[in-house]
Amino acid sequence: MSQEIPDRPPREEAEAAVRTLLRWAGDDPAREGLRETPERVVRAYEEWFAGYDQDPADILQRTFEEVDGYDEMVVLKHIRFESHCEHHMAPILGCAHVAYLPRHRVVGISKLARVVEVFAKRFQIQEKMTAQIANTINDVLQPEGVAVVIEAEHQCMTTRGVHKPNVTMATSRMLGAFRDNASTRREFLHMIGNPAPSPT
Repeated sequence: MSQEIPDRPPREEAEAAVRTLLRWAGDDPAREGLRETPERVVRAYEEWFAGYDQDPADILQRTFEEVDGYDEMVVLKHIRFESHCEHHMAPILGCAHVAYLPRHRVVGISKLARVVEVFAKRFQIQEKMTAQIANTINDVLQPEGVAVVIEAEHQCMTTRGVHKPNVTMATSRMLGAFRDNASTRREFLHMIGNPAPSPT
């Protein structure tokens, strides 16, 4: 579902907030190099957080039933995404692997990537994003099972705080056959090149 933003402020107020942050950082928002920065930041936010205006369930509505009895898993690997940490507003850079076992219908593979994109373009924590993607696919397509694994680097950890670069966080969400059937889960994890974790 799209996520309604209560009392979304006007653009002018958002740009004024950026100028305040520039002053707080110790610079002069009126100097030449920063004069247009508030406008640029607000435009960037419109792109980075476009997911709030989109309903991921709508993306999955068009499906196809002419599959000649295909009932094996469908896997889309290495879906690159950029998101932002809701705790520090720092970038999260990673990739998602998504799979489902169709019951009677399939969906265009680009739609799976778009679902990832919608949830990524919101303030996030990785655990929640993983569950949101899997739950949405499960609720709309009602397949035999859904599996989502996300691997990402969090800039709130690499560029501040503990300053630990090259650390990747992995999360998974297994539903239906992927949770209940160990061989199905192993097949998926083998296909994406991961060791088999316990289902979460």
